[in-house]
Amino acid sequence: MSRYRREDVLRILRLPSRQLASWERAGLVSVAEQYTFDHLVQLRKLRDLAKTRISVRGIRESVDAMRKVAGMANPLLESVAVSNGTRVAFRQGGALVDPMTGQLGFDFDFSPQGISIVDRNAFEALPHPGELQEMFLRAVRLEEQPATLAEAKALYKEILAADPAHAAAAINLGTIHYNERDFLGAERLYRQATEADSEYALAFFDLGNVLDEMQKLPEAIKAYERALALVPQYADAHYNLALAFERLQEPRRALKHWTAYAQLDPQGPWASHARSQAKRILGGERLAIVSRFGRSLEVAS
Repeated sequence: MSRYRREDVLRILRLPSRQLASWERAGLVSVAEQYTFDHLVQLRKLRDLAKTRISVRGIRESVDAMRKVAGMANPLLESVAVSNGTRVAFRQGGALVDPMTGQLGFDFDFSPQGISIVDRNAFEALPHPGELQEMFLRAVRLEEQPATLAEAKALYKEILAADPAHAAAAINLGTIHYNERDFLGAERLYRQATEADSEYALAFFDLGNVLDEMQKLPEAIKAYERALALVPQYADAHYNLALAFERLQEPRRALKHWTAYAQLDPQGPWASHARSQAKRILGGERLAIVSRFGRSLEVAS
């Protein structure tokens, strides 16, 4: 069975380390340095639930209740978890089960009765959401090796054909196109991801990168700013936004983001550059401000 290091899991699923640590503290996942494929499936489900604003405590309570109600060892792997207000519901036998109350709800999204007769055959041919998750993680593994990159692309396309709103698949496929310098294809896929999930900061950051590459700086800046509106501590978005403002010759607007980056990632490989850029702009701004009052200036060598 394939094993993944902790840092690989964080990179593959694009998880902040503090998020994984919070799930570990809550007992939703075990503390580990190596993970199996099943762990990746479970962690991706937790990540998707976290996006719905359900608290870690709410997820834990629902999972514990489902274990008792359905006798499952791991409900996150043995059933499909979905958001149900402030709690988690689980799909079972064409119904939504709220394990906290024991109530059953009609599953309009995935029950054949919720689909018109005309669409029934097409619906039945679609992969189950759990299968899509497994397909996605398989594509991620294939993407890691150049020899299997074409298989990964085909799998991502298959996922998006079944679920055009699968933002993570759109982002990963977009990044493959970006690396192949197919910027138009990457832009289309990144935009698809932002439309599928308007609160996915990474989608807006990646969109900004490809727009920047295509010399569409005003649009790139809007995308970076949207990423920062969603995640104000997004260090890389601050860095790229500062670069964009510099290229537009707007140093005052760049200064804020150089400073933010240096504060957020003080030990990173680009921190010294960010600090030097901020110092340069501050020096220039000081001279400009003084000169408005007509004073003579002396610059130390």
